[in-house]
Amino acid sequence: ITEGLKFIGRFGYDTYNYNHIQRRKNPEMWRAERQRNSEGQIVFNRLVPERLLSQNSSASGDRKEFFEMDLVYGRTFGDHNVAGVLKYTQDNYVNTSSIGGDIMQGIARRHQGLAGNASYGFKGRYFLNFNFGYNGSENFATGHQFGFFPSYSAAWNIADENFIKDNVDWISMLKLRYSYGEVGTDNSPTRFPYLATFGNYSVSTGAGSQEGSYNWGDLNSPFSYPGLTYTRVSSNNVTWEVAKKNDVGIDLYLLGDKFGLTVDYFNENREGIYMTRYYLPSIVGIQSSNPAANVGSVKSEGFDGNFKFDQRIGEVALQLRGNFTYSKNEITEADEMVNRYPYLRNTGYRVNQAKGLIALGLFKDYEDIRNSPRQDFADQRDIMPGDIKYKDVNGDGIVNYDDIVPVGATTRPNLIYGLGLSASWKGFDFNLHFQGAGKSHFFINGFTVYPFVNGEWGNILESMANSNRWILGVNEDPNAEYPRLSYGGNANNYRASTYWLRDGSYTRLKTLEVGYTLPKVIATRLFMSNVRFHFIGQNLLTFSKFKLWDPEMGSSTGMTYPLGKTVTFGLTINI
Repeated sequence: ITEGLKFIGRFGYDTYNYNHIQRRKNPEMWRAERQRNSEGQIVFNRLVPERLLSQNSSASGDRKEFFEMDLVYGRTFGDHNVAGVLKYTQDNYVNTSSIGGDIMQGIARRHQGLAGNASYGFKGRYFLNFNFGYNGSENFATGHQFGFFPSYSAAWNIADENFIKDNVDWISMLKLRYSYGEVGTDNSPTRFPYLATFGNYSVSTGAGSQEGSYNWGDLNSPFSYPGLTYTRVSSNNVTWEVAKKNDVGIDLYLLGDKFGLTVDYFNENREGIYMTRYYLPSIVGIQSSNPAANVGSVKSEGFDGNFKFDQRIGEVALQLRGNFTYSKNEITEADEMVNRYPYLRNTGYRVNQAKGLIALGLFKDYEDIRNSPRQDFADQRDIMPGDIKYKDVNGDGIVNYDDIVPVGATTRPNLIYGLGLSASWKGFDFNLHFQGAGKSHFFINGFTVYPFVNGEWGNILESMANSNRWILGVNEDPNAEYPRLSYGGNANNYRASTYWLRDGSYTRLKTLEVGYTLPKVIATRLFMSNVRFHFIGQNLLTFSKFKLWDPEMGSSTGMTYPLGKTVTFGLTINI
């Protein structure tokens, strides 16, 4: 039609199928008891009878289809650069197996959208860009299926201005950027939330859920009839969850691109987060599962950046590089009830904020227990010296769930960073990479931390067994590292508190690589074009205040498979 205009069409098809068959046969399992019989013989107790050959199977699968049409335009008119894209998309995703009798699970998830982009540049110095997306999801009710999501950006390369080029020649690039954009998601776990479902009316009794009935007529009428009720209430106004993002950034290159720096400040307001309405008053009359709605919102902000510095000293080439991301957020709206103690709410605090009791050490003796606020997590007769003592935050003389407060940072890192160093000299090369995370806390728990919480079953960590633990008559230190031992659990001690709160920050030597490449003359004599020997070490060192297990595992119990420490020696040959 015209120069610079082209049309592109694409169709993609993806299918996935998985089938599993398991056949099992188990012999009898016996356990030797701790006590022998009166004749001194070992007593065996059968735990599991013999199980003959059995079989079970499972299957899963899905199919994805994609269709795109692009109309692309790009031209340069002197110092002016213009470009544009208009894109139509639609996709289809459906489960092809194990959908059971739920009709909704057998219906494909479909999306349809129209997106566009227009950009303008002048002399590689000024840049403008506009994008939009008009996206539709069949998971919402009519009138709420489509959402419009615009974005725009502008940039100015100041280093290309004459007053910089003519006077400051050591600045290669100094670009200022700003962008604003909106994105939407329909990632709702509920299929067709605008549709109500019905089932037989049931009531909860001491014997469980039983079918109920409606009485018709006067009080105590003998006429009762079974009936239908809502098993799911419709949410007609559910629609897209929308994130509105702002970003201000700078790109800086100095000294002939030896030094490069990119830094961005961002903030985001995410609105209409899909949440279940757990705190609707009973007067509403909902007897089924609680409905969901777009009621949550979160705001977040932070910095993101990276840098690099290249330098040559004689025959040695060096590069230092690094990156970091720091972010913080705050829940501004959530589905929760009003509470006289604001710290019990999620609103006003961070996502994944650690919450627990404030520990004041261990009870010294029974006099200390009598003179302290009552702790209601266990029978008072079970609280003994060596148990954890908690702070009465609200001052009502009782320590209970009203005294659980935000403690530490979030359970997921707010800071991620990396630092690398590379060097080369003649045939030798060296590469070092550190990575780390900070601003995070987590609680440790489970039978690896709480000895004998499950009775005699389960292992404990060696460091726990050999730790500074409170022991009657041996070590009655109220500041001991761990409370007294309890068999079968301890409702007072074994709960989230600052006593079990740990710092999840760490720095790791992720990669260390050393290599040597033979000179070309020698490699040629060996009838090869390149020969390189190398050593690679991964996860060699970790620096952290937390020593029980690898903090990067993200585990509160230490029972997640750890990262492996590997050492590799290799030879690479190119003929």
